[in-house]
Amino acid sequence: MGGNGKHRWIFSFYQRPNSSSSSKQSKTLPPHEFLCPISGSLMFDPVVIPSGQSFDRISIQVCRDLGFTPTLQDGSTPDFSTIIPNLAIKTTILAWCRDHHAQDPAPPDYSSVEKIVLSKIQEQTSSRLTSGPDIRVSERELLKAVAENPPVLFSHAATEISPSVNSRLLCSTSTSSSSDESVIVTASSPYTPLPLATRPACFSASGSSSSSTEITLSETPNLKSQSSSSLEEQELVLKLKSSDIFEQETGLVLLRKITRTKEEARVSLCSPRLLSALRSLITSRYSVVQTNAIASLVNLSLEKSNKVVIVRSGFVPLLIDALKAGSSEAQEHAAGALFSLALEDDNKMAIGVLGALQPLLHALRSESERTQHDSALALYHLSLIQSNRVKLVKLGAVLTLLSMVKSGDSASRVLLVLCNLAACPEGKSAMLDANAVAILVGMLREGELVCKVTRENCVAALFALSHGSMRFKGLAKEARAVEVLREVEERGSERAKDKAKRILQIMRDRKEDEADEIDWEAALESGGLSRTRYRAGKDDLAANSTDF
Repeated sequence: MGGNGKHRWIFSFYQRPNSSSSSKQSKTLPPHEFLCPISGSLMFDPVVIPSGQSFDRISIQVCRDLGFTPTLQDGSTPDFSTIIPNLAIKTTILAWCRDHHAQDPAPPDYSSVEKIVLSKIQEQTSSRLTSGPDIRVSERELLKAVAENPPVLFSHAATEISPSVNSRLLCSTSTSSSSDESVIVTASSPYTPLPLATRPACFSASGSSSSSTEITLSETPNLKSQSSSSLEEQELVLKLKSSDIFEQETGLVLLRKITRTKEEARVSLCSPRLLSALRSLITSRYSVVQTNAIASLVNLSLEKSNKVVIVRSGFVPLLIDALKAGSSEAQEHAAGALFSLALEDDNKMAIGVLGALQPLLHALRSESERTQHDSALALYHLSLIQSNRVKLVKLGAVLTLLSMVKSGDSASRVLLVLCNLAACPEGKSAMLDANAVAILVGMLREGELVCKVTRENCVAALFALSHGSMRFKGLAKEARAVEVLREVEERGSERAKDKAKRILQIMRDRKEDEADEIDWEAALESGGLSRTRYRAGKDDLAANSTDF
């Protein structure tokens, strides 16, 4: 019934006037994310839940009234306890309808949605009745086969790896001592630098105090030698769901070990059952349990296919809470997890809507270098989309970030975020109001006292500010930026040279150059200008002043 309803809706939605152009465009189907996962219709009043998924409000209301929690296509079950209006996607849907000459979505009928939900209840009930047992015959045979193998002893925790393995991991994610902070320019945005680091700092770290528990697998039938991933998952889930804290801890350290060293296990173990068990442990009052749970989540999040699944499973609010009030080590891993999840484009809006931006801004001043590093890069990736840029500006991020640049705290990474903010009108205006040009030029003037990467990012931020702003030239002139940029053009790195050259060209190309260079007061006193010319010049200056 749900499918038929969806098709009927699409048919009626795309009935257009007899215009040939409109008829051609109306055949374009709306993006999948615009459709409610329950009703299959274009969302009229979209709301977002803690997992980051969006639904039509009426669909959630019907599910609540019927006491029904649907199972989605990815196997997850949504949490409808908290809903937030998703104004961003609503605006996007209306813009899509306008661009494709389609009718705006109409308010859905309660009874129609109720019929769809009732059919889904019947489908899920039938599925449960016909489903088989969790353990298949082949898995029972595996259990019997591995029972004869001797137990395996792991004396280290998941993140404790040998120096040789650690060095290989470091080499795979960086090409030099500063590669995590060096920048390249993306093709889609010529003003925005992109950090090369793609893994959280906590992932490439050696062991920590919270994960030094010795584990004997005699109670668990030799998980290391087990070839069945489903059996491995089942044994881990049993440990994680145990009421014994020691069982939980040993299960977490084992999960951390497996996902730290076995890339293929990350995908197979990222199942709804295991994620559900892991979610409850992230809120544990035991610091060791919470830290190892979040560290395991960081390992799982490294696989691209897991990132969206993890966000939709409701982990983001838990990570935010850990970043706010967890132990120092838990905060490190929480920042690392948010950074890893933010790498996926489909997660960026959800993470911002769920409230991660403010805690990440606060975490930039953490005493932990790893927390600072991963928080800055999480903010960088989140600020690649416009909705999060606007949120950051409203949160007062510009002043916070510029004060960190002046003090030298994580300056090179903070400048990456400022480059993204400068790419939007709200951020550019806020930065110019906050005297960003003078601050950035002052940092460049310090010369050798500033590292190469920070200098490059300073020039990149100035380059972003120089585009589309009539105010930039006046502020740059006050800060005596020309002489500094010329020095960068002569002695800087290739990347910095190119951007400095382009900024100087932009400044030379401004039409108001001639007017700016005339000393009107001196000219009037000397009587060398006619009243007409004075009036024209005054009008020009008045026009320019409106841009300040």
